[in-house]
Amino acid sequence: MTTLHDKVPAGLDRKEAEAYRRLDLERLPRHIAIIMDGNGRWAKRRHMPRVAGHRAGVTAVRSTVETAARIHIPALTLYAFSEENWKRPASEVGFLMGLLSRYLKAEVPTLNKNNIRLEYIGRQQELPPDVQERMEWARQATAHNTGMVLTLALNYSARSELVDAFRSMLHAAAQNGGVEHLEIDEAAVSRHLYTRNLPDPDLVVRTSGEMRLSNFLLWQLAYAEIYVTPTLWPDFRGVHLLEGIAEYQKRERRYGGLNHNDHHASKNATTEDAEDTEEVIPS
Repeated sequence: MTTLHDKVPAGLDRKEAEAYRRLDLERLPRHIAIIMDGNGRWAKRRHMPRVAGHRAGVTAVRSTVETAARIHIPALTLYAFSEENWKRPASEVGFLMGLLSRYLKAEVPTLNKNNIRLEYIGRQQELPPDVQERMEWARQATAHNTGMVLTLALNYSARSELVDAFRSMLHAAAQNGGVEHLEIDEAAVSRHLYTRNLPDPDLVVRTSGEMRLSNFLLWQLAYAEIYVTPTLWPDFRGVHLLEGIAEYQKRERRYGGLNHNDHHASKNATTEDAEDTEEVIPS
């Protein structure tokens, strides 16, 4: 295990540095996805309007994004606004759209300082035109960066993503000789997903203690490790992200197979079973 005692990146605070020193440099996740949940409950506990929780959540985004970039996580995806969120009161949706625009305007200098490139997934064309313009401005303003890719999932639904992927496959087939030439396999589907330029997440973090994926990256999270924290999103900080990574590093990712010990135990059991069988078969 390669520890990081002598390689703490600049910019981490004391608690983050302590958590970072306990990590294994060789087992950092390539892609972390976060379901940011708990803004409303955070505000309710403080007898404040829900929008106060959303506003406080921006600080959590800033801390988490900067920490992830400083420890050189290649990709971070944040579930910022789902298709289901349109069901909320119009006043809250309007506030969220305005908050997004203000965040993008305010954070571009910080993103550039941390060499972060901004991307989006979701049906962006259904967002308000002024929000789309601000999103594109921020994307272009960070396009030259070569560090972590920060992806905001906006007007996102995993089921809609799969529908769009299948439509894209059919369209491509129609342009290439007709649907009779369409070949469908896992690799083909992955090439038509919104996330086709990203590795699948190794770790998904869910805040506020809820035990569900909420229609987020359902295809991509097939083998991801899930880390659930009771911390509400507005209270989440970079140190909590590092704690999640530490928990991830305790897991053994088998992808449906066996670990080393289980493999030998299974092999020995099979041998013993065979020997027992030989003893009872009559000659």
